[in-house]
Amino acid sequence: MRLNREKRKPNICFVASSGGHCEELKNLDTLKEKYSGFYVTEKTDFHYDAKYLLPSTGSNDLRVVFKMMFLCIQALIIWIKEKPDLVISTGALICIPFWMLARVFGKKVIFIETYARVRNGSKTGKFMYKHSDLFIIQWESLREVYPNAVFGGSIF
Repeated sequence: MRLNREKRKPNICFVASSGGHCEELKNLDTLKEKYSGFYVTEKTDFHYDAKYLLPSTGSNDLRVVFKMMFLCIQALIIWIKEKPDLVISTGALICIPFWMLARVFGKKVIFIETYARVRNGSKTGKFMYKHSDLFIIQWESLREVYPNAVFGGSIF
């Protein structure tokens, strides 16, 4: 008896904070069409067609530590449900829990430094540069900040 084993498409977790980060990431929709994937972003006044909307936080938020712990729990629930094979992010803090889970489960992380950063890197970008499997910049001028990054050009 011959078993019909269909290969499943890799499942991509697209995660970014609301605003410009999410707008950039949405430009990778062709990957979502070619593979399987889902979006995670922050619940804000902006409306995004994301499967998961998580609370917003930033490094200047006085409750950032507590919010990050809550985000980690929510990210774990999403991770268990979706079982992503790859995480792609343009930042900011919302990507950190998903990066941690990718490391724990042996999955790859691609970080794309935001298009808004032309000469200096973001806080999240500087962290993710050291901890991503692939780090992509959209401006050649960022080579001074991220010498080993891959120049991918604009995703707009």
